[in-house]
Amino acid sequence: MSTASEQTTTTQATQTFTLSYQQPSDLYQDHLQLFTHLQRDAVHFNGKVKHKLAFREAMACLFAIVSSDYRYVPKDRAAYNAFMQMRRHYQNKGLARAYHAYFDWLFRNDPLAWLILDPIISIQPDAINLEVFSKDEGSYALLSFDHDFFEPQGDIQYGVTNIDFSTELAQAIEQIRSFRETWLTIGQTASQFKVATASDLPDTDIIEKHIQVPNSWIRGFLQVQSAAQLAADVFYLAPLDIYNVLFHLRMHTDRKGKRRGLRIELVPNEQPRLVLEPDDTLITASAAPYQGKQAKIIRLWGRRRLALLKRFLPFAEQIEVHLLGNGMPSFWILRGQGMRLSFAITGFTASNWSQALNFDLLLPRHAEQAAELHTVTQYLNQVYVASLADISKATSLSQATCRAALQQACQQGLITYDPARQVYRYRPLTAEPLDMDQFQFRQPEEALAYDLLERQKAITELHMQLLPHEGVEISAEIKVKEDQREYLSKLRLNEEGHVAHAACSCHKIMQQGLTQGPCSHLLALRLAYAAKLAKRDPSLITQETRIFTRRKNSHQDLIQVTLNHKRLLIQRDLHHQPKQQQFAFNSVAKARQAYLSQIAQLEMIGFIEG
Repeated sequence: MSTASEQTTTTQATQTFTLSYQQPSDLYQDHLQLFTHLQRDAVHFNGKVKHKLAFREAMACLFAIVSSDYRYVPKDRAAYNAFMQMRRHYQNKGLARAYHAYFDWLFRNDPLAWLILDPIISIQPDAINLEVFSKDEGSYALLSFDHDFFEPQGDIQYGVTNIDFSTELAQAIEQIRSFRETWLTIGQTASQFKVATASDLPDTDIIEKHIQVPNSWIRGFLQVQSAAQLAADVFYLAPLDIYNVLFHLRMHTDRKGKRRGLRIELVPNEQPRLVLEPDDTLITASAAPYQGKQAKIIRLWGRRRLALLKRFLPFAEQIEVHLLGNGMPSFWILRGQGMRLSFAITGFTASNWSQALNFDLLLPRHAEQAAELHTVTQYLNQVYVASLADISKATSLSQATCRAALQQACQQGLITYDPARQVYRYRPLTAEPLDMDQFQFRQPEEALAYDLLERQKAITELHMQLLPHEGVEISAEIKVKEDQREYLSKLRLNEEGHVAHAACSCHKIMQQGLTQGPCSHLLALRLAYAAKLAKRDPSLITQETRIFTRRKNSHQDLIQVTLNHKRLLIQRDLHHQPKQQQFAFNSVAKARQAYLSQIAQLEMIGFIEG
């Protein structure tokens, strides 16, 4: 077992990439030249931009997403500390050493601090696609331009590569105007024009970027774009609805200790409703009614990231939203004239490891399907883009087998799924195939947790206790053969799956708590709980709590129904008048029957679970 000092000095595992460009991308007079990676596909495109302002705002929106970082930043006291050291007549040598130590730590622990990650660009028969993932692993975007968005000149060479993308390029794009013609040129070398400036580099000089990317960033990128294929609840919004959300967020700052989620209320054949916490500000959508079959309430995190879309909104004609579930990634698809932006919000934070682990369980862990994987990848390599039906027909594979192989290819970074057009695109993430063994788990403790469950069968009995108004507490004694001892682990999860309290008798948690992340025993406990829920038979439940709401204009009625063995508890909050009823039964079966009957009755009179 590692000592405490060893655990506090761990650093992030990273991958090093070298990107080579002939020149930095820039706007030369009326030509926007995007230089591509010299060691990848030699793509080429040249055309005049038809909708110049839309192009400028879309590219600015993409830059805002790739450079966004919503992680907590503590107050910078560097200037104050420097002043105090100078005041105490410290030598500058000591100050320089302190700054050097800080930047050395930053390089090891946060290699993306000042880095703009170059987008992946794929030029394909139907569109030009740019794909980015933010530094904080919270936002993903796929920006697509149809070829009709431009007036192409000359031959188009298809392929996948990286483009040089920097702050200087973003500032140059801001110079695009509607009254000036703008040309877009994509390629490894400058073409059709030559501008003699002091910043020009000789053809023999090459710009190289050595980028260290954390494994967690690559894993998050692969997971989020793969999740776009999962079954989701779909509804539509008008751009004005997002403007209303952004206006409210701008005028009302988040309050410490208060809820800050975005609740989506979906009722069949009714307009979707957006509820902003903590004041429950209601915004009724002005687009089409929800066409789903079941009413539901879904709560999302990361709502302030919607502000990244503000420059694209004036050109959006329709917004399509895909929701995977409470706290899960959400996909916002904005369609404009000749262009589309697929924007995903992960909603995860470093402390929300329980919900991130729950998301991992959504993505299937298929056994290796080498033959099918090679077949679908080779076909897409030839045609670049195709739908599931076309791939299934061309490869003579069933749609189920084809979908599983495509899901696996997405998770390996070989292809990507375009939710706006519901097609698969050939898009290798890197020039060389990734070593997927390094990205199978988020952290070493997660690998140990799966080993405890699958190989060692360390959890034989899982205890669950329902806590009214708090959630559920799960506990188990985890027997570790290598340590020759048992660890008592406990987790208390609130109604949304967040960890409210965690405890374990292992050395790591006893010494450091959760400051260095959860231990393998807590992760194994959370995985065992998820597995038990997945196998649960509704006809055999003994403990459960479900919350139902019904909205009347701006007022909301709430009813909580709890089954606890032989007891049934019903708590009502109607018109701000709380009431509580408790029933005792002679058997668990009768209590369960009354519980299910109460739920069915609430659903019949218009209450929504959530």
